[in-house]
Amino acid sequence: MKKRFLFALSALFLITLACANPVSGTTPANVETIVASTFAALTVPAPEISATPQPLTVDLLPHSMYFLSNDGAGLAQVYRLEKDGKTVTQLTFEPAKVEDYDVSSVDGSVVYVSNNQLLTVNADGSNRSMVVDGGPSDENNPFLTNISSPVWSPNGQTIAFGYKGLNFYSIVSGQYNNVLADQINDIGNGFLVPQELYRPEEYTADGSKLVITVGYYEGASAAIYYPNGNALVRLNGSEGAFICCGRTNWTADGSALFAGYASIGMYGPGLWRVDSATGNVTTLINGDPGNGTFNFADAPYLAPDGQLYFFFVSLPNNNEFVNRAPVRLVRSAADGVTNRIVLRPESFENMNEALWAPDASFVIVANAPIQAVYQGGAAELVYIDGQKGIISLLPFAMEMKWGP
Repeated sequence: MKKRFLFALSALFLITLACANPVSGTTPANVETIVASTFAALTVPAPEISATPQPLTVDLLPHSMYFLSNDGAGLAQVYRLEKDGKTVTQLTFEPAKVEDYDVSSVDGSVVYVSNNQLLTVNADGSNRSMVVDGGPSDENNPFLTNISSPVWSPNGQTIAFGYKGLNFYSIVSGQYNNVLADQINDIGNGFLVPQELYRPEEYTADGSKLVITVGYYEGASAAIYYPNGNALVRLNGSEGAFICCGRTNWTADGSALFAGYASIGMYGPGLWRVDSATGNVTTLINGDPGNGTFNFADAPYLAPDGQLYFFFVSLPNNNEFVNRAPVRLVRSAADGVTNRIVLRPESFENMNEALWAPDASFVIVANAPIQAVYQGGAAELVYIDGQKGIISLLPFAMEMKWGP
């Protein structure tokens, strides 16, 4: 699952630093204060020589899983959890924290942002290279200078990132170009106000479309960018909906996006579908149906079986602010309503992220240790089969992504 935003101006400044993983609610000052543990690389002991054939090892995960966590100095770095669900390898060793990152689905290479530089390393952590240097950050106007939100194209040849707008870096040429420049208003006396800021989020599987976040002075929205043709499709009919900031999931064919929201604040809760060709938004589940309840949905995923898997709960309307609703795992038809059933008995009260298995047989959730934490948490593997137990994977993980 990808990033989350706040939408006051000060939070919008933070978006430019970590747009690739925005948060809902109030962001902690830094993750370093939350996690004190260090993940060291674990090794599997060599098997004893025996005449008896050893049983074949069955991997727990379909792919390796990348994530952010703190090193021994309390700085966020990129790590990888191997398919066995146990072995952890540290991939970056930066003197400043890693702000954001992405993984190449081709070879597992990592692109990341640290010290306002865009850097890459190979899948084994070797060959560290700086590809773009953003220079010193403007602390008063960070959106003017900060690099953010790297996203690797599916073919591994291009890196989209935010830097004074939407940019594409070519692996072949070693050059980048700005295709959408940020729109900044100078209202005088040295005071600059962002009108529109453009940051990438996620490609479709074929690389033909890229969902981006368009940040405003107050608020933000998703949009769909077509790299071939330099076309931008904005959303229609999304008023009051929280569709942006890494909370969207593409369908396998790239024809649509799904988005859900399980909080009440500046935006209302609900579940939505976005047509990628037109930008038209369809409300699948109304957050406020007018019957004295609120409907909360999160992390929708349209699986290969044609069913929609997501987290959902309906609660009484008590006129109180709901930070994160205690959602439960459900499955329905693609409309979010037909034949909807609860798959497991547990409620997830402090869930910050959800990473679906490609076949939707399970989902990895990051549960915050306390409600006041809005980034990452303990990573647990949750099977959709309610008869299977939940498996603890990591004491802390943030910005979880599948590797190749």
